[in-house]
Amino acid sequence: MVRFPVRYFVGTFTGLLTLASLTACLSINRDSAIAQPTSPETSSPSPSSTMTPSTINPQLVAADNQFGFKLFSQLMQQDGEQNLMMSPTSVAIALSMLYNGANGETQQQIASTLELQGLSLEEVNQSNADLETLLEHADPQVKLAIANSLWGNQEVAFKPDFIQRIQTFYVAEVETLDFKDPAVVNRINDWVNRNTEGKIPIILNEVRPDDILFLINAVYFKGEWQQAFDEANTSDRPFTLLDGSSKPHPLMSQTGSYLYQENDQFQAVSLPYGNGRLSMYVVLPQTDVPLPQFYEEFLSASNWDTVMTGFTRRNGTVELPRFRYEYATRLNDALQALGMPLVFDPNAADLTGLTDQDSYVNEVHHKTFIEVNEEGTEAAAVTSVGIRATSAQVPREPFMMTVDRPFFCAIRDNESGVILFMGSVVNPE
Repeated sequence: MVRFPVRYFVGTFTGLLTLASLTACLSINRDSAIAQPTSPETSSPSPSSTMTPSTINPQLVAADNQFGFKLFSQLMQQDGEQNLMMSPTSVAIALSMLYNGANGETQQQIASTLELQGLSLEEVNQSNADLETLLEHADPQVKLAIANSLWGNQEVAFKPDFIQRIQTFYVAEVETLDFKDPAVVNRINDWVNRNTEGKIPIILNEVRPDDILFLINAVYFKGEWQQAFDEANTSDRPFTLLDGSSKPHPLMSQTGSYLYQENDQFQAVSLPYGNGRLSMYVVLPQTDVPLPQFYEEFLSASNWDTVMTGFTRRNGTVELPRFRYEYATRLNDALQALGMPLVFDPNAADLTGLTDQDSYVNEVHHKTFIEVNEEGTEAAAVTSVGIRATSAQVPREPFMMTVDRPFFCAIRDNESGVILFMGSVVNPE
């Protein structure tokens, strides 16, 4: 079986916005059953240490965003009446590592789900390596880190090519452990806790002797608003919930010049962090547009790309809720609905690029935490894969945008266009 737990994102609006990824350092037990990588002379090319936006493969960015909106739509059908936050980047990177161990129709289904058609395996890996390097150096005023790890059962022999690709392109920390040892689960969770700055302390509840591998990605983000909200302007205001009732909730307020747009469907504003390379986009449906209708018509990568071209610089006032919440879900059903059922089937999964032992994906979990306040945003996400043996028109006057009802938000790298986090806030807490 394969168990694929996914860590959720942590977001905090606090004048400081940081996205931190876990930094990978290699640790291999030479006596373990994981084969050692081949020599540098025979290995695949390592990722470049200096990335610029022009070096990023636009096909991968488009694929990640398309996959992200598809997955978000599935989760909205499942959890649309609660606050939701996910990291398309984290899930895509974790599944890309799994993709390296799949063959045949199983690999084809993963590629289709991740929108990787037209990209070779090497292109996928190199593009992910380039993107991670770019994101981690996006803005010196924003902390953005991505880390990967592989935790293998010492009794299982893994394919050397698979291990080498995970090390070379994903800079993954690799360890083999005795999965019969009850302390293993704490060791893995400690790694996750460190690499999410304590925002996600637990991703695994147990490690079983028949688990053979866990692939984990972690993303951490922390950054300050380019223009902080003045706490003196924060006051309790009515926030309308999905059932039409309202509750008092702190709304922050500021006036300035923003990238903004408005039509008969929504209002949208860009709130930049640091030097402006990364921004939070807040999209508020108009009062006469039901939230389910808005998400059905709005949530697609093509619509998002259109929205991104519609912003103009405008003066106005933004009133935004201060909020903090956690979200957790199991992604098995959503991923199967998106077109990759074979990898979850113990009788049909083909993960022979990973090990000769029969295996399949048992579970995919995702956890997030987000906090938004006057200073900025802090966010973290972890995705873990565990493998178990088989058994309109813009007005010219200053605008007013009062976010006092359910809304959509996303954190985006404005150079590459990749979406790091996306969420739906229906009941700020």
